[in-house]
Formats: sequence, C-alpha cells, structure tokens
Amino acid sequence: MKRFYNHRDTLVAEGIDGFLRSSAGSHLCRLEGHDNIHVVFRKEWDKSKVAIVSGGGSGHEPAHAGFVGKGMLTAAVCGALFASPNVDAILAAILEVTREAGCLLIVKNYTGDRLNFGLAAEQARLLGKKVELVIVTDDIALGRGPHARGIAGTVLVQKIAGHAAETGAGLAEVKQAAAEAINTTVSLGLSLSDVNVYDPEHETRLNEDEAELGLGIHGEPGTERIAVDRLDALVAKAADTLVTYLTSEKQAVMVNMLGAVPVLEAQAIVDSLSRTSLAERIDVLIGPAPMMTSLDMYGFSLSAIPAQPDFIEALKSPVEPWAWPGIAPFGSLQTRPTPTLPDTFAYKPSSNAYIENFITHGARILIDNEKDLNALDARIGDGDAGSTFAEASRIILKNIARLPLASPQELCETLGRLLARNAGGSSGVLLSIMFATAGQKKDWRDGLVAGLERMQKYGGASLGDRTMLDALIPAVTALQAGSLQQAAKAAREGADATRAMPAKAGRAAYVPQDQLRNIPDPGAEAIARLLEGLSKLS
Repeated sequence: MKRFYNHRDTLVAEGIDGFLRSSAGSHLCRLEGHDNIHVVFRKEWDKSKVAIVSGGGSGHEPAHAGFVGKGMLTAAVCGALFASPNVDAILAAILEVTREAGCLLIVKNYTGDRLNFGLAAEQARLLGKKVELVIVTDDIALGRGPHARGIAGTVLVQKIAGHAAETGAGLAEVKQAAAEAINTTVSLGLSLSDVNVYDPEHETRLNEDEAELGLGIHGEPGTERIAVDRLDALVAKAADTLVTYLTSEKQAVMVNMLGAVPVLEAQAIVDSLSRTSLAERIDVLIGPAPMMTSLDMYGFSLSAIPAQPDFIEALKSPVEPWAWPGIAPFGSLQTRPTPTLPDTFAYKPSSNAYIENFITHGARILIDNEKDLNALDARIGDGDAGSTFAEASRIILKNIARLPLASPQELCETLGRLLARNAGGSSGVLLSIMFATAGQKKDWRDGLVAGLERMQKYGGASLGDRTMLDALIPAVTALQAGSLQQAAKAAREGADATRAMPAKAGRAAYVPQDQLRNIPDPGAEAIARLLEGLSKLS
C-alpha cells in the first residue's frame, strides 16, 4: 500500500510539526525535550479559566490536536499510532496548562486511555492540581454501558465542555456539562474497509462486496457485516440503528468522515441522510467533515445529541480550531426558480426528407462508432470521446421532429442551442459554438467557416494542434468548392495526419508524446468517420 511517510516511528512527530508550521496550526505550540512526549497547546489562553485537555492515539486526525484553540481544547496529548499517550506526556500537558481554575480531562473509553489519563490525574492531584476526568462512551455498536467505546461523539463533548470553560464556568460546572453531553450522545460507524496501520503484511478482513456496521476507530471488527449496497440503503442502515437509541425528539447530528471518503461522496451521504428515519429528528447538522478519522478508512459515522437549548448554544458558539465545521439548520433545500432561458426550439418544426435522412444517418454513424472511439480515446485520454459524440447524436435523434429542417440557418441555430444545453464534454460545446455561429449567416457554407473561426477563438486550438479541427477545417474548406465526397477525403487525410502530430491543445497535450505516436486524435477520427459515412448517401 502506497503512502507518504518517512518511517512509521517518526510519522507522529513529523505530522505534528507540519501541523504547527501550517496556517491551521499557527496559533499553537508544543512541548519539547522528550521524544515520547507529544503535547500540542495554545500559545495564548486565559489562564483564569478551566483548562480542557484531551487526547489519545494518533491516526485520528484532525482529532485531537486539530481541536485545540479558543472555545475548545486547551491542550491535546498525542500518542503513537492508535496507542494511548504515556502517563508522563499526559501529566506534562496537565502541568503546562492547569492553573487555579483547574483542568478537565476528556478521555475516550479505551483501557489504555483510562489507565494512563487516570494515573496522570492522580499524580497531578498529588502535585496540588485540581483535575477532574470524564470518560466518553458514545459508540452504541455494542450497546450502551460501561464497555461502550468512545468515538466521534468525543468531539461534541469537547465542544460543549470547551464552551462552558470559555464562558467562565467553574470546574464542577464544566465537568457537569461534559457529563450531560456524554450521557446523551450516541454514535455509530459504517465502513467499506478496515484500516491498515502501516503494516506491509496487512490483510483486509472485508471482501469487495462487504461493508461493516459498528466497527471501531482503530479498525476493531463491527457488530455486523453487511452487503455493499446503494448509498441510500447503507446510510439508512446506520441511521435506523442509531434511531433506536435516541431519547428525545429533536437532535443535533454530526456526520463524520473516517478518512478516505471524497468530499463529493461525503456530501451525497448527507443527502441520503435526508431520506432516512433519522431525518425528521434532525434539528441541526454538523459536517460532513473528517473530525475523528481512522487514517484512511473508507467510511463514515453518525453522532447524535439532543437539540436542547444549552447544547445548541454551545455547539453554535464560534471557535478558533479549523477542524470544527460549525452547525447549520437541517431541513428542506433552499431553492429558487431557474431564470427564463432562451427557448431551445425557437422556430416552428419544418420538414425536409433529405435533411432528415442526412441527420438521422449521421447520428447513427456516431452511435455505431461509440465503442471504437472510446477505446481509441482510452489510449490517450479519459475514454469518453465516443460517448460524447454518441450522446449528442441521441439527443438530436430524440428531438428531430422538433427541428426546422427546411431552413438551414434556423436548423444550425437550433442545433447550437440543443447541443449547448445537453451535450457533454468539450467536443459537444465546441460543436454547439460552430452551429450557433453558423446560424447567424444566411449561407450555411459561410456559416460553417465562421463557426470554425469561433471554435478556434474559444477553444484555443488551430490546424496542426492535433484536435478534431485537423479534420473539420480541411473538410469545410473542401466543401466550399467541392462535394461531400471531397470533404470526406479531406477529413480522412486530416485525421490520419494527427497520428504524427505533437499535441498542442486538448487533453492529449498532457500526455507524453511517445504515447501518442501512430494514434489518431479521437475527435478528428470521429469527424472523418462521420463524413465518410455521409458521403455514401449522395
């Protein structure tokens, strides 16, 4: 498995230092002097207020250092990958930030964390520090109770306790706010993968067709393996399970990404959430965002806490840490009507049997060549050139009864609008420009010449740049004084010439030249095949 790191043993220290050098961590600093003590804390804080300290194993970033800042944590203690920080590191953090008001430790419910944070708290008390501790048990995968793990809901507890401390509450009051949040917060994860903690011999326990519900943030097995399904089904499975543990009507729900889910898919998860049994219970939403991750696990978790006024006030309060995504009301989408656009079919349909047959035949040529052109494009591009031309052809065939076939000028203008509104890819847009421009001329031949000039202006390519223009320009030139057969011959010669051309425009310009050798430009090849097929009609 490929990853960016120098050595597993140095990754945590290097990651922390990189964070502190970044714009996101410029308000923070760290302790130094011991290789196994990794404590990140605020450069400036009001020392008259209760300090909030949390932490745990690394690999869950941005937790916990990403939540250090005004309004949330005063310090975070970072252990090795998926390993609790040692007692000395935790004690050092307590001693660094604890003043007269005292310190609250927020600890996830794992044996190592409970023991190490607990012992550090006892040692700090012996040194005269006022220290309290709370244990987060939000994971409902194994049911509620003393053995429930602490997962993403820990961030909600940190936010609520941080708000209480920031507003000047005393240590007992801050602890009470955290305890109330812990008692009412529930979380559940779902993932398509487990996690590899930099183990070259790691073997995944999940098959390609398996997902897991209720797994832990260290890759601990979940409560149930389920079949990979559509997004709506997976999100509903997680949401339905979470709902059974909710005790109040309205909830603040946090959508947490576990590390590898792309932003687009994360946003789609939120949309799917709107179609679940949980949706009607959601008052405000937090995320989607990576908050408590598991390195690059491909999954998400849902956390819910009652939307009671004191919790909402705490969750809404502004904070300094970059990793807190804020909250927003959850409900129906806010939309506005699309402005009135020019009518695609501005002209009345008219008939011309020859033109209709000509267009129909041309469209079928491009549809029949879809796979071949895609395969050709896949050798030098993204493999969709054939589909772009074929989809434009299907759109034209679908609407052929609405076209003004008897008027070349009106037909070109209509085709330009139709392609602009429906065709995909740069080829579709460029052809729409050509036809739209051609529709501005009374003589269709003059219109095509003008259209080609406009294509070159907006597309930035010209003859010899290895694009479809290398077939189009010679074909249109030949058509001015000759027949369709001559245009087809010129297009074929132009397309074949692209085999030896260096790419100066289009997607092929980003491909090494030696990989283009003896491969025609797919767009030029499409034009050549189209005109060759049409030339047999006349």
